This record gives sequence, structure tokens and C-alpha cells, in this order.
Amino acid sequence: MKNRENHLYMLVFPINALVASQLNPEEFGDYYTTASEKHFIGKVIFAELDIKFRNPYFDIDKYLELTVPHPDGSPKKTKFVCSYKVLENVDLQAIQKFYLCTHNGKVLPLEPAEYKAYNEPGLIRLYQEITPLETFVASTLDQRDFGKFITTQTRSKGAPKILFTQIDFNIQKFIEINTNKEIFTIDLPAVNPYRFYDCIKDMQNNPEKFTKTVSLGSLMRFISYKLIRHGFWFCEGDEMKFFPMPSEADLESKYYYWWKFVR
Repeated sequence: MKNRENHLYMLVFPINALVASQLNPEEFGDYYTTASEKHFIGKVIFAELDIKFRNPYFDIDKYLELTVPHPDGSPKKTKFVCSYKVLENVDLQAIQKFYLCTHNGKVLPLEPAEYKAYNEPGLIRLYQEITPLETFVASTLDQRDFGKFITTQTRSKGAPKILFTQIDFNIQKFIEINTNKEIFTIDLPAVNPYRFYDCIKDMQNNPEKFTKTVSLGSLMRFISYKLIRHGFWFCEGDEMKFFPMPSEADLESKYYYWWKFVR
């Protein structure tokens, strides 16, 4: 009988939950995208936490004790620990790896890295908040300042911790194509092109506005992983944990079996 280690996984999309499991990350991703009746279609994103992580908000030891093989020896696939305010109560340093699952269960592992880039000030960027918020935001703040703003400087549209990504989209080209047109088009699913156009023009005409809500709903269910720019950021004030996307060259060589199923 194969010995199974227990794992602590934090689902971040399509829900935020803390789950104990005897499946390894590849098996866990495959289970939630292809083998589980709990999730029928689309991508799943999760992180693995240090198995030693503890917080009084979670009764982790209780549920790890219940995460044992079935009588036939098969592994316990999932044991939910918590499904409410999960990221808010997880230490960012406990997040060890990050995983992106395709619709058919292929899993891409991401390692944490220092975020060294310093971006052009005033450039409008598009951020998709993933959890606990799901707002699609245009902002002139770079990733560090955006994460700090959301987690410490706004209560009306903020959260104590945030996971977000940046969407790779040519804003200037969109403006040029749609200016003076009666019918607008946009190459972003589930985004109203007229609303998007108005948000961008408002920010361009009023530099004092550094964030603008484009949409209250998440694009993650509809967009391809190919639209992810740079990677994923967990933020809490000045603390940041960054998981970079591999380069396209690495995706085509080292991770081809995952990359070919991304759509």
C-alpha cells in the first residue's frame, strides 16, 4: 500500500477554501477539474501551504486527523477545513507553491520569486482581483502600490489581504480602434467595451484618479491563462509574495504538456 502524506491546499479559484488532502498537487488539480462532481468545468487555481502552518481561526489538527485513507486503502481526496475568510487568516509566508489547472486537469507549478521589476509610473494597468475580492480594475498604480492600496488604504473597496493578477491587454490599441466608432469591440470576454472605454478615457483625462472599477465580476472564469501578465501577487500591506509565470519559451519546452491544453 502506498504511503500517503497529508497536504494543506488553499483553493483560490473558483472558491477560497482550506482543504486537507492525501492527493499530491497534480492529482488534486486533476481531481477538481475532471473527477469531482463538485466542479464541472473550467480552471482551478490553488496553493500549497506549509503543513506546519497553524492559525487559531482554523481547526487544522482536527481535520488532518480525519484525513486518512479509506478502508480499501485509497487516499482521502479532500477534507474541507474552512470555506470562509480563508486568505485573510493565512500567513503569506506559509504559501509554498502555486498551481494553475487547465480545464482538463493539467497542472502547472509556480515557484515564489522576488518581484524586482519597477514599472513606468502613470501607466494604466489592468488588474483582476482573484480572492477575497473579484473586481476587475484599471489602475495607474504599479503592483506593489496597488496591493498596498487595496489592503491598507481603502475600506470601501479593499480587503486585509488580496490575491490578484495583471491582464495582458493593449489598451492604446483598443482606444485607437474604437474612437469615433458607433459600435465598440473588445478582445476581453465578459467586458462591456463602452464601460471599458469610458473608464480608460476618464483616467486619461483625470490623472488624479489612480483606480477605476471596470467590472464587479471576475474574468478568471472566461479568460485564458495566456492573458496573464507577469504572474500572481499575494499582498498584505508592504508584504508581497509573487509567483511568476514561466516565459513563453519555457512553457513551450519545459511545460509543453500543460501549455498545449491552455485555451
